[in-house]
Amino acid sequence: MSTTLPRFLEKEIKNNLKENKVIGIFGARRAGKSVLLEKIAGDIKEPKLIVNGENLDVAEILTQNRLSILKNFLAGYKYLFIDEAHKIPNIGTSLKLIVDNIKGMRILITGSAPLDLKQKIGEPLTGRSFYYHLYPFSEMELKEDYMSARAGLINKLIYGSYPEVYLEKKISEKKKLLESIKNGYLLKDILEIDNQKDSLFVLNLLRLVAFQIGKDISYNELARQLGVNSKTVIRYLNILEKIYILFSLRGYSRNLRKEYSKTPRYYFRDNGIRNVLINNFNSPESRNDIGMLWENYVISERLKRNDYKLVYANCYFWRTYDRKEIDLIEEKGGKLYAFEIKWKQDKVKKPEEFLKTYRNSKFILINKDNYLNFITK
Repeated sequence: MSTTLPRFLEKEIKNNLKENKVIGIFGARRAGKSVLLEKIAGDIKEPKLIVNGENLDVAEILTQNRLSILKNFLAGYKYLFIDEAHKIPNIGTSLKLIVDNIKGMRILITGSAPLDLKQKIGEPLTGRSFYYHLYPFSEMELKEDYMSARAGLINKLIYGSYPEVYLEKKISEKKKLLESIKNGYLLKDILEIDNQKDSLFVLNLLRLVAFQIGKDISYNELARQLGVNSKTVIRYLNILEKIYILFSLRGYSRNLRKEYSKTPRYYFRDNGIRNVLINNFNSPESRNDIGMLWENYVISERLKRNDYKLVYANCYFWRTYDRKEIDLIEEKGGKLYAFEIKWKQDKVKKPEEFLKTYRNSKFILINKDNYLNFITK
């Protein structure tokens, strides 16, 4: 397997790794958090301590919240790197003690989101911390020209962009890696947060969502199919968003009574995870869901781009009860931008009702001709 690629956030994280500050990197398992931490630590020549929150000896020291022990633990070091910090109880209090009392210490931690590490460390460290979300490779990080991006597009639509999956050349190994992510990591986070032993329920929920990308979700219908109540469905969908498996868009509604905004639409953070869940790695010409894959890919890449580039935009879909709809709405700078995402290059009729209702708006068709700039520039 090839070496990993430089990550977009690396330079900014290094610049913000300052004295008596805590940097947190959050994201799904195997999205590259540990590799990024090791890369940043490896570039630092000053004394540094690199530990893992799964190490019970380390966890015991950082759980006690005793300043004398923490000073002994960090004596002689300028940097502290903690991988899997969410495994350590009361880590936020210990980090506060360190940055408040051990002059010059710089701290970088990683964690997946299920135990709400950001919330745990955020309260005691207000004003002394920076948080970043790390996703599977973004198109921006691949730095491909137009022809290279087009040549590799099908692979990304089918197998996604988890680093080790993307860098693996053998198709058979890509599939095995996605299976291991699904079975060994994705479910582990869910089961940890909820003490849930029924992994089959979670998989069935994800499979149902996988067939409804870009469509309106009915909580009641999902609950009926899974034999639970709608509150249980909503709770698990929220968990799946927290651990970076899914994300949702709400319906945009401001002026028209017939605008639909009752339930969100759900998408997968990574196409490969979606496809391994339904066990479908077929090529586009032999499947009927290529439109879903394309929409999922473009929107997820756009959201990565917005997050990494600090583009502050509220994102929605738009639909009316008489079935007029737009895939993606961005609200930024006091303006609305409407994007229709199409796999085929067909011309699309402008959404006259939307443009008439929201006069300070712009409509753009995104297809294979212009998508690369949309998700990178």
